[in-house]
Amino acid sequence: MTENAFGLDWLARLLSIAEQLLLGYCFTLLVRPFLERQKKVRRVWAAYSTAMILLYAINCFPGSSTAVSIGVLAALLVMCCLDRRNYAQKIFLAVTFFSINWLACAITEILYDNLYGYATRTAYMLAHPNLYAPLYVVMCIVHMMLLIPIMLTALWCILKVYVYKSVNMTKKELCMLLAPLMMGIQGFEVIHYYRNFYIIKTGKNMNIYDARALVYYMMSIVVIVVMIGLYQSIKANQEETLRSKLLATQLESIRYHIGQVELLYENIRGIKHDMTNHLLTLERLYAGNKPQEAKTYSASLKKALSTASGEIRSGNPVTDVILQEWKSVTEKKGVLFESDFYYPSETAINAFDISVILNNALQNAVENVSQKGLVSIRSYHRNQAYMIEICNSFSGSLQWDVESGLPMTTKDKADEHGYGLSNIRRVAAKYMGDIVAEIRDETFCLSVLLMMDKDYD
Repeated sequence: MTENAFGLDWLARLLSIAEQLLLGYCFTLLVRPFLERQKKVRRVWAAYSTAMILLYAINCFPGSSTAVSIGVLAALLVMCCLDRRNYAQKIFLAVTFFSINWLACAITEILYDNLYGYATRTAYMLAHPNLYAPLYVVMCIVHMMLLIPIMLTALWCILKVYVYKSVNMTKKELCMLLAPLMMGIQGFEVIHYYRNFYIIKTGKNMNIYDARALVYYMMSIVVIVVMIGLYQSIKANQEETLRSKLLATQLESIRYHIGQVELLYENIRGIKHDMTNHLLTLERLYAGNKPQEAKTYSASLKKALSTASGEIRSGNPVTDVILQEWKSVTEKKGVLFESDFYYPSETAINAFDISVILNNALQNAVENVSQKGLVSIRSYHRNQAYMIEICNSFSGSLQWDVESGLPMTTKDKADEHGYGLSNIRRVAAKYMGDIVAEIRDETFCLSVLLMMDKDYD
């Protein structure tokens, strides 16, 4: 082998290694949005690329199913170590990359073979046989320039339709999604085998079958994307059903609170109706020189008034009842409850929307407060910004959704509790605001911002 040919051979090898590095980068682009520790996603890239380069170094062709399987398995193990949750989803992502990789390579191989065959049959190449080695290097670059855009396009489509990235994937859903992936892989294996057999046997391609194979590979990618889109639409319907269920529950809760307010007013009216008699009784006790009895009677009357009107006065009877109810719940749990909340009555903020915020936020706070801890709520406004802060003592740890910036539910199945913060965010968005959740000094705090300067429907 001449020195020039030796250099071209090494250049082709380096191009093959570069291709594997780029494929590893494509892998990280696919899995990055699904991992909690995104800053360490490069380890997935390193695991896949290192495995593929080592296999190439021991003369295991990178395009073989064994080599790609080992590389994907290495990356999957790293993913599971980086993020110990939602393993079914990680398996799906690994198999998805494996399948898309094969299908993209199959499309690239057909285009590459036909372009390479055309180039070698040109009059110029036939007249310059010494240029076949440089042509091979050029075609290696062409192969990479075809493969990577196809991979990136397919993965971009998958990420585009995969909306609910933080939702747990069940085993049944995994099996459903693996079906089109496995179909694409098996179809590739059969077509690839017979295509190679035909080329070896005849020394040429059958263009019509290459065209049909291209259509099959492209349609397989489309089917995978469509299947993921259908899966996400199912998830969207499930979420909408849960939201409707939660809204119905909240409406029932509001009806209950309104009933409590009506009962409160009825009690107050009853006390007011008897107030004349109470005053006459006190006058008679004082007139009869019975100050101690009058004092006892007065204390009983104050207690009755306090019980009827409630201890918490926030400026709105509905929010009074809600806060009083949650105060009773916390006291039964041995938890302190502090309220410095007031309702912005002279604004366009609706009492129903405030009740949604209070019920969801206080439910989460009471359910997750540490033993003998504290639940506190306060509100204040600056200019036209109205802020509500609900805090509770918290000594555990949380997993955070990167997209929403909110803590994720730790329950295996999505339910009403998992949608509480999302519902609060929707209410805040109605008033041109937002929510922020954070942990500071062993205290979980939820801040809700609402704007008061406009009328809202």
